[in-house]
Amino acid sequence: MNSLGFNKKSKETKVVVAMSGGVDSSVTAAMLKKEGYDVVGVTMRLYNQNNVVKSKTCCAGQDIEDAKNIANQFDFPHYTFDYQNKFFSGVIDKFVESYTNGETPVPCISCNQTVKFTDLLHEAKKINADALITGHYARRIGNLDDAKLFKAKDISKDQSYFLFATTKEQLNFLRFPLGEYLKSEIRDIANELKLIVKNKPDSQDICFVTSKSYRDLIDKLAPNSNIEGNFFDLQDNIIGKHAGISNYTVGQRKGLGIGGHKQPYYVIKIDKKNNSIYLGHEEDLKKNKIFIKNLNWLDSPNINSKIKCSAKIRSTQKEYSGELNINSSSIFFKFDEKIITTSPGQACVFYKKDQVLGGGWITKTEN
Repeated sequence: MNSLGFNKKSKETKVVVAMSGGVDSSVTAAMLKKEGYDVVGVTMRLYNQNNVVKSKTCCAGQDIEDAKNIANQFDFPHYTFDYQNKFFSGVIDKFVESYTNGETPVPCISCNQTVKFTDLLHEAKKINADALITGHYARRIGNLDDAKLFKAKDISKDQSYFLFATTKEQLNFLRFPLGEYLKSEIRDIANELKLIVKNKPDSQDICFVTSKSYRDLIDKLAPNSNIEGNFFDLQDNIIGKHAGISNYTVGQRKGLGIGGHKQPYYVIKIDKKNNSIYLGHEEDLKKNKIFIKNLNWLDSPNINSKIKCSAKIRSTQKEYSGELNINSSSIFFKFDEKIITTSPGQACVFYKKDQVLGGGWITKTEN
């Protein structure tokens, strides 16, 4: 059995490696090539970068050239797929729509759901590849047809939260070799292999937002969405004016323009129907019940109606213990204690120790 779990020699195993042009995916492709795998590198062109001011991107411009150069350096074929239209409709449009609906999106998950693990995976199967490989920091454990998803060895870089929407079928075909490494080890390997991207910084923030704020993108793509409205307190008193609901997210404290109070105000609720935003204090953000939709379950075929586990509602947050309740009318997670919650549109991911059980999209929170 080779290192990717196939019952044949590495040289007989064809793998497609998704290459963003960064250090992680470049190391992944180079390592597999050195192990003898039949490597094919692919990069997705996702958006036009002619007017980039600040470099925090992937899958565009110089990144595509970097991926090609790595393929040349290690002598394996490389192809670029133009997914700009699909990325715009599947990720960017939904990103803007989410904010204009008073939600807060997670575009990295949308990207995984659409172009990366749907279109790119389809292309990999078309050329009879045995697996699609990515540079995610996560672990896939299991056999060829019953894989499970786990956190990465390097918890500080773990990306399992962003992979919760991966289907069982997709997970069986995917591999994440970097899940067994620390990020520092990957940097060391990049130096040992003399990769041309060895000192390239990691991409940060939202890759397609190339200005200082995502609000600039919304102003450009949905200029009529920012309609001024009222700030209310939780007693329904008008306490100020907002600049359009797409400029705010639940939990936001800065940039409200509401001063002169003993306690700072936070965004507690966004009401799109009435173009209203409700403000309260930090204590008002604390809830213990989160309702979700579109549950994707990765653990076992049979889901119990009540499951004791932990949940994470932000990628950078620790998990909190509680109980997942599934019935015919709703799906919700009840935390064992009140926590500061987040906005509708964010993901709620369920864990049992290091294993990702599944997850869904937050629709509302309450006590």
